[in-house]
Amino acid sequence: MRFSAALFTALSIQATVSAAWCPFCDAPSFTLSEQADQCAHILRGEWLGGKKPTAESAGTARFRILEVGQSDSDAFKVGSLIELPQYIAGKKDVSYILMGPGEKLIDWHPAKESTEDLWTYLDSVPAPVPASDEARQIKRLEFFIPYLQHKDPNIATDAYSEFAAAPYEVITPLAEKFPREKIQKWIVDPTTPVTRMGLFGLLLGLCGNEEDAKVMEQKILIPDSEFRMGIEGVMAGYLLIKGEDGLKVLETKKMLAKTFVNADGKEVKLPFSEVYATMQTLRFMWMYEPDRIPRQRLKTSMRNLLSRPEMADLVITDLSRWKDWDIQPQLMAMYDDENFDIASIKRAVIRYMFYCSRDVPKDGSAKPDYAIKAAENLEILRQKDEKTYNTVKRFLRTP
Repeated sequence: MRFSAALFTALSIQATVSAAWCPFCDAPSFTLSEQADQCAHILRGEWLGGKKPTAESAGTARFRILEVGQSDSDAFKVGSLIELPQYIAGKKDVSYILMGPGEKLIDWHPAKESTEDLWTYLDSVPAPVPASDEARQIKRLEFFIPYLQHKDPNIATDAYSEFAAAPYEVITPLAEKFPREKIQKWIVDPTTPVTRMGLFGLLLGLCGNEEDAKVMEQKILIPDSEFRMGIEGVMAGYLLIKGEDGLKVLETKKMLAKTFVNADGKEVKLPFSEVYATMQTLRFMWMYEPDRIPRQRLKTSMRNLLSRPEMADLVITDLSRWKDWDIQPQLMAMYDDENFDIASIKRAVIRYMFYCSRDVPKDGSAKPDYAIKAAENLEILRQKDEKTYNTVKRFLRTP
């Protein structure tokens, strides 16, 4: 088997490509292509045994080389033996991938159990491409679509990691290539790893239809646990299909509701994590899909969460970032409300007023009314709570 030389291009290329990744994926781990990129030698071997670790040693593991996928020297040949300085409890009926940067075996990766599928997959993985070449990035990512739920968990995990490392603008052009019906099944399948749920929800939103939106809505509305990893990705996918109509559902059932009816027909408390996931969804729509739902509508929706003391400081920060300067009266009232007598909320209000007062035309023309009012409110807050005011001012970003 000959590994493509392009697979072993500079790791810095992939680091650049991965500077911004899928918004609903865990921070991407090293992919197989990235690991291989650091290695001069990639071998497939069979485990022969070894010495178990002791207090003085990590032990050893012996292998017979079955195949040389990549090697920049003649040090490793088919049939020869290799002993890695780390014991593994291997199996004699499977093969292992052995990878390392040079001939010093202490620097090698731990042996990784392999299947024929994984070995073939590793050989065919396309090389990383520069971030500046978006067309090639898109074409490269397309390769991994059929492997997203491969029967070999190592392959499926690697394909997921490639999507996790991909910028959103590289994922979206592939919408027509996604296996829509399969993704819908993955979303409702209880055996789907929860770590992939956010990505699958996003992909279904990009390629889905009204039928898929109904499936996602059902999943969204009935939590099956206190914390659902990736549900914000499903919510985002739902909004990509339903737009403002879907936003109304999230507002009614997540942002304004305190309870929900579970699968047993009982009314129970809505977990905080569901509300927070909704806020994350609004952030996604604002940043990545500003043309799908009008931004003023997103501002109005986010304001619904101001009434929740447990997250008001985060909401105020978002609305400040979004330059929603029309909520000044509400924030001033909150500052004196005992229900919001929380240090983080007070600091958020002061920061909001500061940035609002500084949001003025750069050409020197007249200050907007909201900026004038914010400066007045800021002075009121300084006189009312000078200690908090001074604490906040120390860390404010100023021109």
